[in-house]
Amino acid sequence: MIWQFASRYFRAKKSTNAINIIAWVSVSAIAVGAGALIIILSVFNGFEGLVKSLYSTFYPSVKVSAVSGKSIVLTPAQLKQIAGVKGVAFMTEVVEEKAVLRYGQGDQTIAILKGVDSNYNKVAAVDKSMSRGKFDTGEESQGYNAILGLELEMALGVDVQRDLTPISVYLPRRNVSSVTTPEDALSSGILYPAGSFNIQQEFNSKYVLTNIAFMRGLLGMGEDEMSALEVKGTPGLDDKVLKRRLGQVLGPQYTIQTRYEQNQALYAIMQTERWAVYVIMSFILVIAAFNMIGSLYMLVMEKQKDITILKAMGARPQLITRIFLAEGMIIAGLGTLIGFGISITFCLLQQHFGLIRLEEESFLVNAYPVSMQFSDFVLVCVTIVVIGGAASWYPARRAGREQIALKAT
Repeated sequence: MIWQFASRYFRAKKSTNAINIIAWVSVSAIAVGAGALIIILSVFNGFEGLVKSLYSTFYPSVKVSAVSGKSIVLTPAQLKQIAGVKGVAFMTEVVEEKAVLRYGQGDQTIAILKGVDSNYNKVAAVDKSMSRGKFDTGEESQGYNAILGLELEMALGVDVQRDLTPISVYLPRRNVSSVTTPEDALSSGILYPAGSFNIQQEFNSKYVLTNIAFMRGLLGMGEDEMSALEVKGTPGLDDKVLKRRLGQVLGPQYTIQTRYEQNQALYAIMQTERWAVYVIMSFILVIAAFNMIGSLYMLVMEKQKDITILKAMGARPQLITRIFLAEGMIIAGLGTLIGFGISITFCLLQQHFGLIRLEEESFLVNAYPVSMQFSDFVLVCVTIVVIGGAASWYPARRAGREQIALKAT
């Protein structure tokens, strides 16, 4: 009965057209707010998914490293035990160290030199992000190669496809007790540029990939020694589950990090930005709520006669209050449905046709990525219910407390 009264009040023609106009203005304002909020959250989802896909190209599902120090030792027996853990698809040994690079007689630059084994591209996917040349880390008999980030290639002036000039590499020696000359503190070697990868600026400007044997030789590491063991989980397996299983096998003497934990600052910033935008855009719905207050307050004045009759028939103030609360929920609900329809249509068009495009120089995507998630729709619905309920409460409570006396005829 409450919803019947509320829907009739919304549809019925009012004595003053301004009441109808204000009611539809309220619906329109809520539709704009709900639609805009869904679209913006979907764009954030799209960019977040893009960033995660880029990071998954370079970072593993789980990384096993040292609790202290720069290296760990994993015996063949331990590696076999790790490979047998349920959920481990592939794993690769890596050795990382900062190095000074010099190409020919050019300027020097500092980069992170990362030695990888033959399983590396089963865990990461750098070979699928090659912009020039080929992914080939070389071998001892023919010389070791370097796979540079695109921006490092340009900074050094390297031409990976035409120039055969080697890159000189200088790494700090380990366990050096005394140094008489600068050369005593450094190990040096040469790498031949074979290709360049293009993932995103953070990786392109810092990393050079090479053969893990080259790194172990320069750093004086044993065959079982490494900076980290990178592990890829089976598709669909949560990284936290894989981390827990590896922790049960390896124990507390190793640091085990999921992909989120390896990039915790980045993901925290993305979530903070997302919630900040949500709060800011919610103010649009708060502004729409002021229209609802005016619309419902005028409706209460319009329906004074109906309220009088209902009270004369025995209706309690709580019933009157719930009727006008339901009226406010109808306005909010109708606006939400219209806003959802607009946002879904826009997002689908953006996904298929790229209506709003990025700068032409962008090499990653040409149009704003969007990804609709059910949780966003639930969040927006809850937000509108809370704001709509709060906006409707005062006029509805006023209607329930209205003291109207029947006039004798």
